[in-house]
Amino acid sequence: MKIFAIPNWNRFQIRRHLAASFLLLTARCLLLTAVAQTSEPADTIRIDSDLVNLNVSVFNRNARQPTATLQQSDFVVFENGVRQPISFFASAESPFDLVLLLDLSGSTADKIGLIRKSAKRFVDAARPTDRIGIVTFTAEVQVVSVLTSNHEALKNSIDHIDKPRGGTNFWDALRFVVEHVLTQSRVENRRSAVVVMTDGVDNALPDVFGEGSSTTFDELIEIVRRSDPIVLPIYLDTEKEASQHGTPITAYVLARQQLATLAAENGNIVYQARKVKDLEGVYEQVIRDLSTIYSLGYRPQNHQRDGAWRAVNVEVIGYPDLAVRSKRGYYAK
Repeated sequence: MKIFAIPNWNRFQIRRHLAASFLLLTARCLLLTAVAQTSEPADTIRIDSDLVNLNVSVFNRNARQPTATLQQSDFVVFENGVRQPISFFASAESPFDLVLLLDLSGSTADKIGLIRKSAKRFVDAARPTDRIGIVTFTAEVQVVSVLTSNHEALKNSIDHIDKPRGGTNFWDALRFVVEHVLTQSRVENRRSAVVVMTDGVDNALPDVFGEGSSTTFDELIEIVRRSDPIVLPIYLDTEKEASQHGTPITAYVLARQQLATLAAENGNIVYQARKVKDLEGVYEQVIRDLSTIYSLGYRPQNHQRDGAWRAVNVEVIGYPDLAVRSKRGYYAK
């Protein structure tokens, strides 16, 4: 499969390149859908500007106990302390569109074989109904595969991931995936998530050599906050190699804080991988955790769009051993 490359962006070129890449990806998505895919079950997620979408992770406080299958009536949602009626509900069994976003810069560039192997394990761990896309990045973004349910063809595409060159434009890459690669998911009303493997060090960070992303981290957070996809960061520890590349330790500290901020937007955690070979087990854990995520939506009883922060709290009733993670709130704009 051909790999599409998106050139390094500057602030004057970013809109033009994103638009062109969007058209290219849309055409390829339509082609793959028409030729390679069979009909798949529709999800219950709907796009509605008045709807607050919540992805809720449910886990058992006793790790040895299985997590019960829940229904809509088992959840309650509060906004600023006021209970809200749930307008729609998608069970944990509903399929996901998953994009595996791989940072191939720095020390990972010499471990392409292990990265390919672990990426295939990610595909094997996913459910048959999940569609998966693979995107890699350094200073450029490369689309290895758009979303597809043909997992065997996807693993063949993974074999075409080559040793990269260049810096790290992480923020641009994540923005590209959220705004363009997952366009098909929004059109078809499917749940979506981005699983990103990175050390988080964008070349745009202070005292890091290279130009880095045109997108700022603050802009990226706003984009993630306004979007439906779940962002699940996997922190790959490359700090030991920092001195060899001249990257200051402070950059890694800030990068870890930023990854935690991205994860917290949907009430998630940052997964940890000490080495590339550890990714296989981490990917399997991510897939297991995704299988416990429910999607809820409600129309706020407070109709004012005053830009104020609205605190959101989700609870499970009747199951004292269960706990939930979800976004903590939103700005009513």
